[in-house]
Amino acid sequence: MSKPFKNTYENIRILITGHTGFKGSWLTTWLTYLGADVIGYALKPSTEPNMFEKLGLGKKITNIIGDVRDEKHLNKVFTKYQPEIVFHLAAQPLVKQSYEEPKLTYETNVMGTVNLLEAVRTNGNVKSVVNITSDKCYENKEWVYGYRENDPMGGYDPYSSSKGCSELITSAYRNSFFNPDNYGKIHNTVLATVRAGNVIGGGDWSKDRIITDCINALNNNETICIRNPKATRPWQHVLEPLSGYLWLGALMYNHGVEYSGAWNFGPKEEDINTVESMVKKINKFWGTGDYTVEKDNQQHEAELLKLDISKSNYYLNWKPVYAFDDALKITLDWYRNYYITESDMLAQTIEQINNYTKQAEENGLKWTD
Repeated sequence: MSKPFKNTYENIRILITGHTGFKGSWLTTWLTYLGADVIGYALKPSTEPNMFEKLGLGKKITNIIGDVRDEKHLNKVFTKYQPEIVFHLAAQPLVKQSYEEPKLTYETNVMGTVNLLEAVRTNGNVKSVVNITSDKCYENKEWVYGYRENDPMGGYDPYSSSKGCSELITSAYRNSFFNPDNYGKIHNTVLATVRAGNVIGGGDWSKDRIITDCINALNNNETICIRNPKATRPWQHVLEPLSGYLWLGALMYNHGVEYSGAWNFGPKEEDINTVESMVKKINKFWGTGDYTVEKDNQQHEAELLKLDISKSNYYLNWKPVYAFDDALKITLDWYRNYYITESDMLAQTIEQINNYTKQAEENGLKWTD
């Protein structure tokens, strides 16, 4: 197997904010496996158990506990470590929590983005910044076709709104301070934002996540309780968007402003499913389980949400590798290995990364060349 992402990340200094979270832990694992010099900046893991500690990732990177709301601390990290590529994942990531703590959500997701981009602006070593937002950043009109990168930002709830704000902030900094027309003249930094669907995968124990709720219930022989059974989401395995982020970051690093802007990474049309359909499949693949529907869920959640991934497919030659059923089975395999066989979970995680890369290579995706 050839080295993926044109071997861009070997010995490159990478800063990941939010590295202790679910998606951040997978990204940290993949980048360290690729030979990157990773600096992580995040709060302590918010759950017990959590993937970051179970994989022992704190011993494999420069692990800094910090808050993106702390502008001075964040700027000191940039000054000391001088990262070349930044993946910004630090966020308050939950819709339900955003109703309970809207101020915290905006402080983290909006001003955290401002602080990050200010640190990039005042420390001129950064070549590529990938700001990870959300598919919920769009003004959701519940229409049947996928949102494109040039559709309006919006957001009904504080979380979704804050992610739309993060997109607008990044666009403003791109226009004002990192304008592509001035690349190579007065700056050498490329900014991009990425919007992914609802990611699933092993190692997620976050509150109010459907996979977490299912696994906890199944492991304790309890009935799964779901809030919004008819909600339709672009579910995808966590490695799908991460491969897109890493490929985009490599292209930005090697080719510059040609790859700035916004990018969607989502599943194929046929792999978009309802919450209820997913829970039924989880019970089937696990071999047991039942579910009930919460009757008093009063908080608004979007019913229909899709992403148009034509731009990423055409310009990046990126496309999903796993069908929905495969993504679910691989996710459940991770948890089985954790709870039942008590496997070496770092080895299991790397094995899943290798299997995903091998299948992507068989599918002819350019990032595997």
